[in-house]
Amino acid sequence: MDNLCHTLAGAALGQAGLKRRTALGMPTLLVGANLPDVDVLAIPFGHSLDFRRGWTHGVLALAVLPFLLTAAVLAWDRWVRRRRSPHAPPADARGVLLLSFVSILSHPLLDWLNTYGVRLLMPFSGRWLYGDALFIVDPWVWAALGLGVWLSRRRERSGRSAPRRPARIAAGAVAAYVALMVAMSALSERWVRARVQALGVRPVRSVLASPVPLSPLRRAILVETAGGYRRGELTLVPGPRLHLEPGEWPRGAAHPAVERARRVPEARRFLVWSRYPVFRVERTAEGTWVHLDDARYTGPGGRSFAGVSVRVQGR
Repeated sequence: MDNLCHTLAGAALGQAGLKRRTALGMPTLLVGANLPDVDVLAIPFGHSLDFRRGWTHGVLALAVLPFLLTAAVLAWDRWVRRRRSPHAPPADARGVLLLSFVSILSHPLLDWLNTYGVRLLMPFSGRWLYGDALFIVDPWVWAALGLGVWLSRRRERSGRSAPRRPARIAAGAVAAYVALMVAMSALSERWVRARVQALGVRPVRSVLASPVPLSPLRRAILVETAGGYRRGELTLVPGPRLHLEPGEWPRGAAHPAVERARRVPEARRFLVWSRYPVFRVERTAEGTWVHLDDARYTGPGGRSFAGVSVRVQGR
């Protein structure tokens, strides 16, 4: 998910009552909710999609990062905050550690929900795991969490009763929404697979029912076959209706130039991340180019934010 979503999740946890466990509770939750994205620091060193959502999102990081965050918060508390305010109550180490664990764990769990995926088992396994439930930017989650946090803070500042209730209701509503979206995507993929096979499209290797922006009751469909991909759209209400685009989009992996491209470092890094890779070979006066992309995020002939192009020797 995007960092606004992660920040709102941390804020909602705080307003729901967790920030009361210790001084600096809310800053700990806000930083922890975003901390696994520290892997963006690898981008200037030539890494991008191949490194993102890996080491800093896996089980080892989930065990180590909370202690690092706790140490940083306690150091700030001792050397900065309490020097400025000598009479302020100190941060509780156990409370800070608990909030660090909770907030940092929330990050990969939210990231798992979209089609981009996350490597939760790193560094022991590089396998990508996908929830396929929420679009990477979900305004409905923003709205629910943002409203809950705002109402809770408003009650808190005005001294009204039950200031934590709106944040708790918002968190519960988002949890229910997420559970529903996970179930809808899983059921959509099963229904589409059966429907496509009934239409004579065989063999079907996999089906992806991707969530689309602002519309929880629709899914963008990608059907992987032995030869390539078929695209379509599924509308869930009033009943499941599948519109499948005609023709198959070839994967293009059999071309000899593709094998040479796979040995190029930039292409290897892309293929670490790619879930439904497609290849297009282009010959120009400058040489032979292989364009790599992922069918999750583009259509035939198009380019996505993830696309890369590499030049290879020979034809």
